[in-house]
Amino acid sequence: MEKFFQLKENGTTVGTEIAAGLTTFFAMSYIIFVNPQILSLTGMPTQAVFMSTVLSTAVGTLILALYAKVPYAQAPGMGLNAFFTYTVVFALGFTWQEALAMVLFTGLAGLVITITPIRKMIIRSIPETLQHAIGGGIGVFIAYIGLKNAQLLQFTSESQDIIAVNNEPYTMGTEISGAVNTVVTGGGIIPEMGNLMNPYVLLAVIGLIITLALMIAKVKGAILIGIILTTIIGIPMGVTDLSGLTNSSNSFSSAFSELGTTFGAALGSEGLGSLFADPSRYPIILITIFAFTLTDVFDTIGTFIGTGRKSGIFTLEDEKAMDEGSGLNTKMEKALFADVTATILGAIFGTSPVTTFVESTAGIGAGGRTGLTSLTTAVMFLLTALFTPIISIVPGAATAPALIVVGILMMSAFAEIDWNNIEEAVPAFFASIFMGLSYSISYGIAAGFLFYIVTKVAKGKIKVVHPIIWATTVLFIVNFLVMGMI
Repeated sequence: MEKFFQLKENGTTVGTEIAAGLTTFFAMSYIIFVNPQILSLTGMPTQAVFMSTVLSTAVGTLILALYAKVPYAQAPGMGLNAFFTYTVVFALGFTWQEALAMVLFTGLAGLVITITPIRKMIIRSIPETLQHAIGGGIGVFIAYIGLKNAQLLQFTSESQDIIAVNNEPYTMGTEISGAVNTVVTGGGIIPEMGNLMNPYVLLAVIGLIITLALMIAKVKGAILIGIILTTIIGIPMGVTDLSGLTNSSNSFSSAFSELGTTFGAALGSEGLGSLFADPSRYPIILITIFAFTLTDVFDTIGTFIGTGRKSGIFTLEDEKAMDEGSGLNTKMEKALFADVTATILGAIFGTSPVTTFVESTAGIGAGGRTGLTSLTTAVMFLLTALFTPIISIVPGAATAPALIVVGILMMSAFAEIDWNNIEEAVPAFFASIFMGLSYSISYGIAAGFLFYIVTKVAKGKIKVVHPIIWATTVLFIVNFLVMGMI
């Protein structure tokens, strides 16, 4: 094992890698509960989506572990699953089977981009300042997710600012009957500090203090220990819900029996067979696949660039070898290939696009440097299918502190940016801070690219801008305009 993963060469140990893998697992395990909740709204069986989420996550992460040998994990992407449900199925009127077929094409499109020089050219075109900004921006994003998951932030929206409720236009004063699933509000939303008298919030604060104290004391496995201790403390506080241990619906047999409904549905008559039956829908199909692909590609590239260089997982030598070589020889090329392969497999299992999870940084922050971290995470997800009740008792208040701490660590990338130089500061700001506030890595990259072009044009340095940056920015703008009209 040490020889296969080259642990000594990467300055790590078996114990550190396993602890890091467990940390990543607990930081992202929420996806196996959240993804079924979102996708089941389309009519997909909840237990089938649960099993497809577990399998696509485990298999995709195993590919990263054994083929690319990097400490990242994959799962159906948050945001992409919401786009799948609320835009593709609800707004555009596609069935979930047709939506899965489009996810399959997204994976195939990503595969073409990866095995050709296109993805390599994209990575090479990103200026170093923006690479540092993306790394720091992911830190802001991760910390923001942690603060939100800890309920340390709450948001108030005045009724006049509410745009839509349950994906239907809302007029101020209109009464809403039934359950409220989604609310879209305008710029009038106001963030406030959460209620510290709420046991959940209080537990998250306690967990944050414990985790920070362990980190400062340089205790090995500090983040994982913090998650475990916080979960235990949450029992007498009433936050850690032990009833999940006896919930009969959390069983392997019920989930596996329903998997046949979604497995292969993308390839069936109600998937591919129905998707292209109406030629009038071809333009919107292409636009939807393009939107899926653009988001998936740049989420993954942003995660690898933003975290890989700082941690030393992807070195400058790797990037140079990728530029000069051909085929899939470097760790980053193999990782990118694993990412698109997971999306294809995810579509076949029956879930929205699978992407490299930014929560992988929790394990990297805990010392993970090789594929053994990913292998541990993958095994834990496979075990989840059998021991779901045990995993389900870990509250979000226990994992939120891990994300906040990792976000703090990643923001050190900002030190590499010359904030006194406005040419660097403006695009860096939009590629980082906007990334966190817009809750999207790809949106942050799009904004960074756009304002990088603006600053260079304003300074008369238009020739400095790489053609790939120009082309990608135009594609982002077109995508935003088209999706805004849907």
